[in-house]
Amino acid sequence: MSIVVDGHLTIDQVVKVARENQPVEIHPEAKARIKKCRALLEDKIKKNEIMYGVNTGIGELANVVLSQEQVEKFQKYIIYSHAAGYGQPLPIEVVRAAMLSRISCHCHGHSGLRLEVVELLAELLNRGVTPVVCEKGSVGACGDLSPMSQIALVLMGEGEAYYRGERLPAREALERAGLKPLVFQARDGLATINGSNVITGLGALEVHDALRWIKNSEIVAAMTLEVLNANMKAYDERVHKVRGYPGALASAENIRRITEGSELLKQPGKKVQDAYSLRSTPQVVGAARDAWQWAKYMIEVELNGAADNPIFFPDEDLVLTGANFQGVPQAFALELLGTAITTVCVLSERRVNRLMNPHLSVGLPAFLTRGAGMFSGLMLSQYTAGALVCENRVLSHPAATGSIPAAADQEDFVSMGMTTALKTRQILDNAQAVLAIEFIAAAQALDFRKPLRPSPAVRAAYEVIRKYVDFMDEDRPLYSDINRLKEVVQSGEILEAVEKVTGPLK
Repeated sequence: MSIVVDGHLTIDQVVKVARENQPVEIHPEAKARIKKCRALLEDKIKKNEIMYGVNTGIGELANVVLSQEQVEKFQKYIIYSHAAGYGQPLPIEVVRAAMLSRISCHCHGHSGLRLEVVELLAELLNRGVTPVVCEKGSVGACGDLSPMSQIALVLMGEGEAYYRGERLPAREALERAGLKPLVFQARDGLATINGSNVITGLGALEVHDALRWIKNSEIVAAMTLEVLNANMKAYDERVHKVRGYPGALASAENIRRITEGSELLKQPGKKVQDAYSLRSTPQVVGAARDAWQWAKYMIEVELNGAADNPIFFPDEDLVLTGANFQGVPQAFALELLGTAITTVCVLSERRVNRLMNPHLSVGLPAFLTRGAGMFSGLMLSQYTAGALVCENRVLSHPAATGSIPAAADQEDFVSMGMTTALKTRQILDNAQAVLAIEFIAAAQALDFRKPLRPSPAVRAAYEVIRKYVDFMDEDRPLYSDINRLKEVVQSGEILEAVEKVTGPLK
C-alpha cells in the first residue's frame, strides 16, 4: 500500500519508505497546489519581476540579474557548482529519507518548481534508484546544498546512483528503471536543493532508532537490577508521581513490568538505598525519554513544513524571501538526543562496573568468572564500554554552536546541523554496543544466580542473548560476541521478545 504524500509525514512513514521500500504517491490536491504555484512563478517571469534564485544569482551574487536566456542554464549550473561534497556515500536509507522529506516540502505548493520534478523524485523512490551522496559538505544552511545537489544531479541524468545493488552512472540507472532525466527549467534546480532535508531524513531515522534503544536500555537495566537484588522502592509509581516528569513515570513503569514475577528480587539482604546507578534509572532514562519526545516533535514539524527560499504564495500573488532552510531546529533536537543517549550510556557502564566488582556485586564472582586470576572473565568488555562512553562524550560536544561564515559573509551564520546529525548517528551506534556489553554481563550474572529464576520478561531477553552468546566458562576472545550482540540489540530482537511477555512498552 502506498504512502500518500500531501505535505504531512510521520517519522514512522519515513522509516517505511526509507527502509522498507514502501511506495509513495503524491496526493492530487498536492499536485494541484504545485501547479498553481508554478503558474504564479511563470507569470512573474513573463513580467520580468526579480525573484531570488530564479532570475538572480544566489548568496552574495543575489544582486546579479540574469537574462531570460540565462535563467534555464543557471539552474543546471547551480547544481553543478553545489555538488561539492566529500567522503563516503551516505546509506541508501538516509538518501531515501531525504528525498521523501523534500517531496513533502514541495507538496505544500510554496516552492515554485514544476510538478514533473516532484514526480520524478517520487519515481526514484518507487523504482529503487538512489543517488550516490557524499556524507560531508553540508553546513545546514541554505539547506543541505551539497548533498541535495547530488540528488538533483541524478534527476538531470548526471552523477551516480544505486540500482538493484549496483553503483552506476545516473543515466544508466534511470534507463534500467525505465525513467528519463529532466532538463531543469527556471527555479527547478534551486527548489530541489534548498532545504535541510538530509539532516531531517537522517534525524527521523535516528529518532525512530533512539526510542527502541531507550526501551532496550530499560530491559538491560531490569536484568541488572534483578541479579543485584535491587531495592525496588525506587521504582514505586508514587515516587515519580510526586515529581511529575512523564518520562520518569514511563521508565519506572516499564521496569516494573519487565521485572514482574522475579524470584531474584524476592531475596533478603536488600540495601536501604542502592547506589545511584541502580536507583536513578527512571530519573535518567526518563529525562532521555522527555528529550526524545521533544526531538521527535521538532523533526516532525520539519517533515510537515515548507522549508524553502524564496516562498511563493499563489493566493496572494506574493513572493517572500527568508531563511526557512535553516537547520538549527533539527540541529538542536539532535544535539539534545545525542547528549541524552550518551548520559544513559554512562549509567549502563556504571552498572556493568557493579556486576564486575566483587565488592559491589552481592556475591557474584570477580569479573563474572569462576577462575578469577587464571581467567579475567568479562573484565576487558568494561574497558570497551568505557572507551565507547568516552567517545560519545566527545561527540556530545555541540556542532550547532560552530557556525563558520560562507558565501562572502552573505551566509554569515550556518547551523552545522549535518555535522550534528552525523555525530548523533555515531553516538547511537556506539550506544548499541554499550548496551550489548551490559546484556552479555547481565546474562552471565543470571547464570551464576541459578536456580533462582528471573522474571518471565528478563528470561525472554536472556534466551535471545544465549542464541548468540554462550556462557563464558573460561576466557575466550570477546570481540565477536560484542559485535554480534550489538547487531542483535540494534535489530530489536530482544525488545520484541520482551514485549511478547509484557505487551508494548511505553
